[in-house]
Amino acid sequence: MVELSPLRRRMIEDMTIRNLSPATQRSYVHAVAKFSRYFSRSPDRLGLEDVRAFQVHLVSTGISWPALNQTVCALRFFYGVTLGHAEIPERIVYARLPRTLPVVLSADEVVRFLEAVPSLKTRTALTTAYAAGLRASETVGLKVGDIDSGRGVIRVEHGKGGKDRTVMLSAQLLRILRIYWRLAKPQDWLFPGRGADRPIDVQVLYSACRSARAAAGIDKRVTVHTLRHSFATHLLENGTDIRIIQVLLGHNNLSSTARYTRVSNGLIRRTTSPLDRLNVEVVPPG
Repeated sequence: MVELSPLRRRMIEDMTIRNLSPATQRSYVHAVAKFSRYFSRSPDRLGLEDVRAFQVHLVSTGISWPALNQTVCALRFFYGVTLGHAEIPERIVYARLPRTLPVVLSADEVVRFLEAVPSLKTRTALTTAYAAGLRASETVGLKVGDIDSGRGVIRVEHGKGGKDRTVMLSAQLLRILRIYWRLAKPQDWLFPGRGADRPIDVQVLYSACRSARAAAGIDKRVTVHTLRHSFATHLLENGTDIRIIQVLLGHNNLSSTARYTRVSNGLIRRTTSPLDRLNVEVVPPG
């Protein structure tokens, strides 16, 4: 095992104290390490001009805007929290994100896409992501005990920002999950990885999306987040209040009043998942 430097250990401790998710911690550590390697110097010996030069370098490599801003978040945390230079973070600028319309699948495309996934476990995971509007990390992080059939909801723990929330459990999804459970017999993680002690890797879902898109003959770029966008759009098209959709998606910009609806079982159960309007095959052929 590689021994951690005191500086990296301190940064990890700072992130742990602030309850940043493991994925965010890995991302931040990776970004700061990349920054350090670029200059071949310890990051605590680098300053604002070095940060600016690094940002220029990243832009020249064609890095995506979200990835660039993730690096900015990491460096702002490193300088502001770990090094205690409170005046520096606000001077590390974010990139302005280009406004683009999200890719959305039609109902027919959702059915074709899901039925093009040959693996029972992966198809069920992607169906769950669409039916409840989940992020990829939230989908793979589900445990068997998070499915509350009695209340008709799914409990999402440690979503984006470390927040918990409750989302709908549609009748169609419950039927699919019951068939999946009888066939796959998951014990702890709803979608276990190669070892039962850990969940399926999120990259498995990403890879399945690429393969299923091609197999279904869909000419749009399809990711797990595309299913999430499609979930929200289909709810909106079916007349669901935008504020309810925000709650179901776990958006953080909710008013204090709207936060109470997050755990309202009645509100969630009255909202019909777009999956309930589709006819998706549960078990892949063969």
